Amino acid sequence: MTIPDIIVPSAGRSRARAKARTYAVLRFLVVIVTTYLGLLSVTFFIGRVIPVDPVLAILGDRAPAHVVERTRELMGFNEPLYYQFYIYLKDALTGNFGTSVLTTNPVLDDIRRVFPATMELATLGTLIGSLIGVPLGVLAAVRRGSIADQFVRVIGLIGYSVPIFWLGLLALVLFYAKLRWVAYPGRIDIVYEYTFTPVTGFYLFDSLWQGQWDVFKDAFRHIILPAGLLGYFSLAYISRMTRSFMLNELQQEYIVAARAKGLSETRIIWGHALRNAAVPLVTVIALSYAGLLEGSVLTETVFSWPGLGLYITNSLQNADMNAVLGGTIVIGSVFIAINLLSDLLYRTLDPRTRAR
Repeated sequence: MTIPDIIVPSAGRSRARAKARTYAVLRFLVVIVTTYLGLLSVTFFIGRVIPVDPVLAILGDRAPAHVVERTRELMGFNEPLYYQFYIYLKDALTGNFGTSVLTTNPVLDDIRRVFPATMELATLGTLIGSLIGVPLGVLAAVRRGSIADQFVRVIGLIGYSVPIFWLGLLALVLFYAKLRWVAYPGRIDIVYEYTFTPVTGFYLFDSLWQGQWDVFKDAFRHIILPAGLLGYFSLAYISRMTRSFMLNELQQEYIVAARAKGLSETRIIWGHALRNAAVPLVTVIALSYAGLLEGSVLTETVFSWPGLGLYITNSLQNADMNAVLGGTIVIGSVFIAINLLSDLLYRTLDPRTRAR
């Protein structure tokens, strides 16, 4: 065999791999663009079909007819629907969601102000759900059919079945009104409202960074109950999926081989089975985190948590559609980003998916 006979197949394989990577990147970009266009289309048409006139929401019902007509013209509502969608699309891609009727601030500025509160709450809730849910799921899988397994499954069933606002009210009555273990609803005591200056918007991190332990303690007493509630609902999902993944792994042949070699059960479960189950678990935890970011509206309302969910709720009650649609687009964008990131992590951690 000559040297050219070796080089040609190698070069052909390199070109095939490069072509496959290019195709994967293009497909990834098409998915992002298509999904985001779908999100913007849905929010646009929702804003047009709801029985709320955005012009009257700004000017009021008693505004003169000529002022209403002039404002409608300036806002582009007299243009054809396709042109309105073009303007809406252009503004959304540049971060221009209009001005909030409720706060008179640009919607994007309001979102920058309230979103860290939602993100801090969802992050702590996901940490609680993951740190407790994964071990519970492993325990349920290892002791399948036992009392421990039934207990974990009941915990998950309650987490799926009980409305979060009802459980939140019960938690407030018990842990705040009766036991006084946690602080009242809100994010921080009014004493620290004007003495504490957050930098990142994450009160726990900022108070630790600045060495203000009294602020950290107060912020923790405010966040622990709503975060624990979200963590419980996250735990229900994560523990169920962990149990399912572990049951599948424990039936694989490499587990039988590991036991035949005399490896300890602890090493087999935590070092081999859970390690392989961790690959799909990354996606589960990421989607759970995204779900808490978008689904904490009721929790923020019950606990008066000044996050994006409460902001959207108050805006909806006051017919502030710019704020509602802007918040919806931001939450949808975050969900899309986390979903795509989890897919990339899955492909990175599992080499078998790279060839697909």
